[in-house]
Amino acid sequence: MASRIVLVTGATGCVGSHVVEALCARGDSVRALVRDPKAAMPWDPGLNVQVFQGDLTQADALRQAATGVDEVVHCAAKVGDWGPLEEYRQANVEGLRHLLEAAKGPQLKRFVHLSSLGTYEARHHHGTDEATPLPVTHMDGYTQSKAEADRLALEYHHKHGMPVVVLRPGFIYGPRDRTVLPKLVENLRQKKVKYLGSGHQAMNCIFVGNLVDAILLALENPKAIGQAFNITDGEYVSKKRFIEKVADGFHVPRPGWFKVPLWIAMPLAKWMESSARKSGAKEPPLLTGARVKFLGLNLDFSIEKARKTLGYSPKEGFDQGMDLTIASYLKS
Repeated sequence: MASRIVLVTGATGCVGSHVVEALCARGDSVRALVRDPKAAMPWDPGLNVQVFQGDLTQADALRQAATGVDEVVHCAAKVGDWGPLEEYRQANVEGLRHLLEAAKGPQLKRFVHLSSLGTYEARHHHGTDEATPLPVTHMDGYTQSKAEADRLALEYHHKHGMPVVVLRPGFIYGPRDRTVLPKLVENLRQKKVKYLGSGHQAMNCIFVGNLVDAILLALENPKAIGQAFNITDGEYVSKKRFIEKVADGFHVPRPGWFKVPLWIAMPLAKWMESSARKSGAKEPPLLTGARVKFLGLNLDFSIEKARKTLGYSPKEGFDQGMDLTIASYLKS
């Protein structure tokens, strides 16, 4: 098979950098969209990667990077659980729109958009699959904009025939995560983490290596076009198991015995968020709706569609994936 030209956005991030390496390994010509081309790239400098400078708000830069590509893997996004909705929309929705317009054309063979399991309703989930509709309104700017982007990507398939595939990964962990896992470790070190409810509710986690495998399958499998897929590690992992594995691996204290009842945590988060917004706080309060969801809700999603249609079969279980993740941090 001839080498394909593949554009990866968010190429220096946890997911994007691993995608770049995987694409190079399969012999593709890779373009990496990065905000700072002078910064050290996380992949092997010997890899043949063409670096383009730009971000999701720069339509001209996206157009230049996407011109003539065969495939696009869109990993870039503005993340977080605090801040103005319009800032998230500008990056996650309008940025996606610019990228879709830039890549649109007969040469494009696949456009893989990374969405999120956070686009589903903020409630307990027990085997929720892709037939469940996404809600119109969400709790914060990130999930609201990601749900809107999810719909936009599929709309471009239905209206313009673009070969779009939407992947909805859960909580991503793995080497090179510079935000979520380090923050969790620091909060554990400062003894700020409390279980909301029993701690036995399911996490919706996925090791970055498993997610990269799903992305490659989405690029290859023609049955994936026009479809959305839930992607997780495919095993039950409780909040307690996840957090204690992290605490033990990084040699920080496990959360204490005290647990905050969920029926208290939910209204408390709403009150704290409301108070913080009224005061114009730049940082989120200790408890937010997103954190209640992460620590308190049962988040069990079915990946049967990905198994059957994509042929997705997670190679790394949670323990193996987290061991690899912890080892990578301890080496750095």
